[in-house]
Amino acid sequence: GGQGEAGALPQRRVFASSANMALNKESPNSEDLIQTQQRRRLAEMQLRKATAAQSPLPPAGTPAKTGGCGPKQSDNNEKQSIEQGLERAEILLQKLRKASMEQGPVNILTDTFGRKHNYLRISITERCNLRCTYCMPETGIELAPDGNLLTSAEIVRLATLFAEAGVNKIRLTGGEPTVRKDLPHLVDQLGSLGLDSLAMTTNGIVLSRQIEGLKAAGLTAVNISLDTLKPELFEKLARRKGHDRVLNAIEKAVQVGLESVKVNVVVMRGTNEDELLDFVEMTRHKKLNVRFIEYMPFDENAWARNKMVTYKEMKDTIEAKYGKLQRWNDDKTEVAKNYQVAGFAGSVSFISSMTEHFCDGCNRLRIMADGNLKVCLFGATEVSLRDVMRAGASDADLRLIIGAAVQRKKKGHAGMDIIAATKNRTMIQIGG
Repeated sequence: GGQGEAGALPQRRVFASSANMALNKESPNSEDLIQTQQRRRLAEMQLRKATAAQSPLPPAGTPAKTGGCGPKQSDNNEKQSIEQGLERAEILLQKLRKASMEQGPVNILTDTFGRKHNYLRISITERCNLRCTYCMPETGIELAPDGNLLTSAEIVRLATLFAEAGVNKIRLTGGEPTVRKDLPHLVDQLGSLGLDSLAMTTNGIVLSRQIEGLKAAGLTAVNISLDTLKPELFEKLARRKGHDRVLNAIEKAVQVGLESVKVNVVVMRGTNEDELLDFVEMTRHKKLNVRFIEYMPFDENAWARNKMVTYKEMKDTIEAKYGKLQRWNDDKTEVAKNYQVAGFAGSVSFISSMTEHFCDGCNRLRIMADGNLKVCLFGATEVSLRDVMRAGASDADLRLIIGAAVQRKKKGHAGMDIIAATKNRTMIQIGG
């Protein structure tokens, strides 16, 4: 769920509108409401003037593309990019502080539609050891320089701040999170925050040798991406070997007793829709959740409407074999439609982002590896938390910026064709 921009192709940009922050007032009278609206309009005008002269925040790193993940940009370009980001961050902070003096206290995780965001996804790297076709363009991606990525200390600081504000579920993503060398240490630190769930999404390639240590450090759940049960098709889709290692990782994750083990399957017409029933069979004897995901458009992933298999098509195919699926009583914030085949130990789910979006109950926020906060998966607007931290922002400053971003979240994202035509990042950069 979240936001969608119709019409023109939006560029990534820094935004900070505390003018849209909701005031914590109980049943304001007409006079209060008019005054509040006037203050918000004034603050909005101030911030528009302040940000109009600022150039959009550039992507973190602009090296030439290659067939792999891409090289780093030069030290001089990296230094210049960081310095420019810090200058913009300081201007942003000054304007936000001034505008916030006219605002009352605000719940930074609640948007203008009353949605409370208690789920934070943090991408900890842009690097990956696979090259999946729907995630990374064939020509590769532009890797952010190491200096542009969040450090472990910065990740923990932000996670702590979000947890204090009400986040009780954090998911680590990438890229591929297991390629980050300090992953066990990071999980250990995040595991001490008292979260209800500390999860990770992974391709499973090296998970088998890490899973026990990660569980001991505090990891409670894992989602493993696997789009085919055919080794030869795996190599075609991932552009790498390793199918057997992913299957072993799924087995190992179930064996070590994590609270939740899920398998993510992106279903693409003409590619793997004929394997739906084989994936369902994985849930017969294992307490495993297989999630069938509608193919979604991201930059340069060759999405087309005719490649997408709808949730209803998938469900009809499965029910033709197994009979009517038993629906779970899902929470309103649940993104998946969860079902179970009668008598099976595990469950199957459908994520219908394209045909039946779940924006009304969206409770998710995303921090990308370069420190940009993204309030909607399909929205192009971002704000850099990295830059403001490195400009000396206090926790109070960060709360202002996060609250302003959340307040700008739209009621729902656009339709699939508009999303496909809208400038965004690649999935590997956003964080799966």
